[in-house]
Amino acid sequence: MSNRLIVIGGGPAGMIAAGTAARLGYDTELLEKNDKLGRKLYLTGKGRCNVTNAADPQDVIERKIIANPSFMYSSLYTFDSFRLTELLAEHGAQTVTERGGRVFPASGKASDVTRALERYLAAGGVRVRLGSQVSKISVEDGSVSGVVVSGGLIETRRVIVATGGLSYPATGSTGDGYRFAKSLGHSVTKLHPALCSMHVRENFVAELEGLSLRNVGIVVRVGGKTLYKDFGEMLFTDRGVSGPLILSAQRRLIGRFADSPELSIDLKPALDELTLEQRILDDFERHNNRSFKNSLDELLPRKLIPIIVRRSAVSPEKPVNAVTKGERRNLVRLLKDFTLEITGSGGFDEAVVTSGGVSVSEINPSTMQSKIVKGLYFAGEVLDVDALTGGYNLQIAFSTGYLAGLQLEG
Repeated sequence: MSNRLIVIGGGPAGMIAAGTAARLGYDTELLEKNDKLGRKLYLTGKGRCNVTNAADPQDVIERKIIANPSFMYSSLYTFDSFRLTELLAEHGAQTVTERGGRVFPASGKASDVTRALERYLAAGGVRVRLGSQVSKISVEDGSVSGVVVSGGLIETRRVIVATGGLSYPATGSTGDGYRFAKSLGHSVTKLHPALCSMHVRENFVAELEGLSLRNVGIVVRVGGKTLYKDFGEMLFTDRGVSGPLILSAQRRLIGRFADSPELSIDLKPALDELTLEQRILDDFERHNNRSFKNSLDELLPRKLIPIIVRRSAVSPEKPVNAVTKGERRNLVRLLKDFTLEITGSGGFDEAVVTSGGVSVSEINPSTMQSKIVKGLYFAGEVLDVDALTGGYNLQIAFSTGYLAGLQLEG
């Protein structure tokens, strides 16, 4: 029992924690309630698994981690993206770095990452028990004494909780870790779905469902003040907007949806207003016999044109040679500031990650051990640490999991 370690959760944090501890000589058992390991990994990066980001740890801490970034210093500098990709390569999963520093398996298959981690577990001699549901963590005299499963009590002095959050509950993330934490005296901060779509008030977005916009700029404003701005790709859904730009914007708005935030989309960020007006004027002159509704094909995606025409207040049938200078400038402003009113966001069933979790003030950032219960460790999404989209949240899971497995105290 003195050398036994139980890891609860077979996601990225749990797998790397178990493999790391086993290599240090711990008698390690990984308990996963699903019928296979790493189920959530298959959903990241649209199934390709955006396993990490090649950004420097300092940049990640300063610019990408939203909740409790300073907590991550020890774990990120102990096990950064370079060390992660080395470990994956050592166990058969080569990686490639793409735009924005996003790192993917070279094969484009998330399963290669899971297999590499499974080899890491096997190399250390970790015993994996699938379909194993933990109901309780037992404590005696302020120290871990075991875990209770359907077969009874497993005695151990060390437990790593890596159960994930509430995002994608179909993968098994149903909040078990929060329940364990609360039962043992830990605080759990308010939980929100993070990195998910946003809903808007305008009903016309249903007409745009599935339309993807590349190279657009967005600004999110609350009370007239800019809260977030970025450039990249987004798409329309039946109830609002989604895509990489929107996911990060949604994270910034958690707790602010009641403040009537606005989303402004710059459909032509490469052109200033004067240049865009000249471009429109050139199109009108080239097609001066066309109606206004048929004059924007070269400027906008076809699906978006009817919406722009309606919002421009220019008569659809008006010949472009009769469009006034004022109407043309209103069109320019509309294209540079296509505004939607945000009313809320999607739920945990589509969220990439959970915002909130076990309070990090009660966790030692150098070891991931609880300050309340000796021998109890937390790693991954169960902690109150989360970041923007781009591979950062998986790196948080890997880094905290590695540190928990590495820093086990006697």
